[in-house]
Amino acid sequence: MADEQLFLKSKVIVEPLVDRFFAWPHTIAPVQSAMNLAFLQVPLLESYLQSPQVHVTASSNPELRGGYFINIPGERADEVRDLLAEIKRERAHILRFAEAIAEGQELLRTSATGFDLTPLYPKLPSELGGLVEVAYDTDNQAQMRFIEPLVYTSDYYQDSRQSVQLSFETGIERPFIMSTPRLPSPDVLELGVPFGHPGLEELFKARVSPTTLARLREVLELDDAQAGTLAGFLSDRPGLAPDRHIDAGGRIRYFGHACLVLQSPEAAIAVDPFISADSSADDRYTLDDLPDHIDLVLITHGHQDHIVLETLLQLRGRVGAVVVPRASRGNLSDPSLALMLRNQGFPVIEVDDFDEVPFPGGKITATPFLGEHCDLDIRAKSTYWAELSGKKIFIGADSSGIDPALYRHVRQHLGTADMAFLGMECDGAPLTWLYQALLTVPVTKKMSDSRKLSGSNAEQAAAILTELGAGEAYVYAMGEEPWLGHVMATTYNEDTYQMKQIEEFLTWCKERGIPAEHLYGRREWRW
Repeated sequence: MADEQLFLKSKVIVEPLVDRFFAWPHTIAPVQSAMNLAFLQVPLLESYLQSPQVHVTASSNPELRGGYFINIPGERADEVRDLLAEIKRERAHILRFAEAIAEGQELLRTSATGFDLTPLYPKLPSELGGLVEVAYDTDNQAQMRFIEPLVYTSDYYQDSRQSVQLSFETGIERPFIMSTPRLPSPDVLELGVPFGHPGLEELFKARVSPTTLARLREVLELDDAQAGTLAGFLSDRPGLAPDRHIDAGGRIRYFGHACLVLQSPEAAIAVDPFISADSSADDRYTLDDLPDHIDLVLITHGHQDHIVLETLLQLRGRVGAVVVPRASRGNLSDPSLALMLRNQGFPVIEVDDFDEVPFPGGKITATPFLGEHCDLDIRAKSTYWAELSGKKIFIGADSSGIDPALYRHVRQHLGTADMAFLGMECDGAPLTWLYQALLTVPVTKKMSDSRKLSGSNAEQAAAILTELGAGEAYVYAMGEEPWLGHVMATTYNEDTYQMKQIEEFLTWCKERGIPAEHLYGRREWRW
């Protein structure tokens, strides 16, 4: 088998890890990763070790789905204890960096009173030396700005923390990624290599281009046992779908959640790729349905269900460029998606509002994204306007219609949309669910609950559609697809507020003769 031409099997899933926790921007970008490690992940591990059974029981309670509980059987508590000890030993300087960030913020709160900030630099913790600038905004509020490129070259960014697990999709929901670290398992291949390792690109390109076990063993530096496990993930035939390309007109395929793939004979564009590996199911498009080459991948924002490393890593080497919205250069809540992806080996194009990115036969325009980020000053978010094969398509992601006049400006700038894709998770998780580790000043529960990760409600969605003049409307599924549960952990029924709002919006569209649907699973449009 060593020299036989082989492909990666369709049902192989990939879990990228940082210190065995699932990788997403807040666990990869060094400033935010330090904060999450110190103020979320270490306390979570300590809580589990105090009472493993409480965590396991809570993890199986549907009402607590998506809560911060570790779903690891109590008999493996010693392995969790070893992981915690290793983190405290090997990442001590990173934990201290997080404490220094909190101390720096406190220094500004108590000592930056509107006067010259120069005397504060020597008082900052030494860990921050040369990595931050302090400044006032025009309301005389002091803030600390991180010089992110330098943090990536410091000891606070270590790609040795990264690893990858390969296993087979079983159809059983994986533990929630935000809370449960991934331990070794007999049926899992552990690859102790960073995400940017060239061997990973060669491995994942084997979904479309054959390679050999001997070659993969060499480039991934595998031992005999690892090579034996990897052999079970390979096949002599590809699982590629025969209709993954088109030879005329235009096509959009909905892959679930907020993932769209737009195609013409000349080009392919993927939006927020979050794609199932289970090709045995007939209710979804999978990795096998992707075109061999993708000209552009568009990322709308940095939440864990929109910039999905378990899918993105498998596309490296098949992508012309990843398009990401520009961040605010060093804001604690707004890590640079461009820096993060470039450090994982991706070609990146960074865009501001109304920047244009051409591709063969069309172009993408970045458009503003309002709301959905708990009122934090986060700039790395963008909706997109795609022009492809004679169609104009608004890709709205989770943006909110809180200010309908914005979309009037978009229409004046870009014209009338033929199709609009909208997110209507209009009662999302509170501020502290996603951003707790970055908050250096506690907020009350009432305050947190008032600031949610919410997209448009029915009224706001209708306002967007009206201002854009869109001829058709499509509402994304909200994490309802069962293969997304390990990331989304959402539960709805027909009586939940979000579903009622979607029905209200669809009724509004029907009364006006506008074709509209609530998407789920898979859908295709051809013209």
